[in-house]
Parts: sequence; C-alpha cells; structure tokens
Amino acid sequence: MAYQTEVISSQPQMTVTSYTLSSSPTNWSSNVCDCCDDCGICLCGAFLPCILGCKVAQDQGESCCLPFLPGALIALRTGIRGKYNISGSICDDWMIMSCLPLCGLCQMAREQKMRG
Repeated sequence: MAYQTEVISSQPQMTVTSYTLSSSPTNWSSNVCDCCDDCGICLCGAFLPCILGCKVAQDQGESCCLPFLPGALIALRTGIRGKYNISGSICDDWMIMSCLPLCGLCQMAREQKMRG
C-alpha cells in the first residue's frame, strides 16, 4: 500500500455564483409563440427538441439528462424565471409546458441567449 508523501497545505476552495436581481419583475424578452424570431432555435426545437432541452438545461447549470425526467421542463422554466426575475407563476409554467412544450422550450432558449 502506497502513502501520500506530499503534505496538503490548503483546503479546496468553494465557488459561489451570485445573480443580480432587479427589484421589479420583468417579462420574457419574447412571447411564447415567437418561435421564428430565432430560426436556429426554432429549427432545433422542431426537429431536435431533446438536444435543445439538453442545451437549455446545461446553460442553466443542470444535468443534460434533466429534460428527460417527468415534469422537469416545468421546473427548469420556473428556475429560469427565478434567475432572471421574470414575472409569472408555477401554474403559468405548467400551462405553457403542458400545452405548448416545444414553444416553451424555444422561449427558454431564446431567453438564455438574449440575457447571456
């Protein structure tokens, strides 16, 4: 059995991510049905929604597998609303992601692209 010969002189450092929120809620930068505002996102959402969902999740700091879990896109949308201080409710998120899931996914991708 081998022993470590180097002495550890510092502890691992923790990374803290902070977000700046405006005091008043904002709106989405585009409407849910404005899919054609960004043709690249629109085409990816229409023909490869699993890839777009994976990218949106990763850009949010989540696992690429998140979009494949039941109800996870609703949670992802709620997280994006919270991060960017966008007005709305969980009920609104549920309605959009249940009735217009691809449009909602494209809206989330456009929002992330717009806000960087």
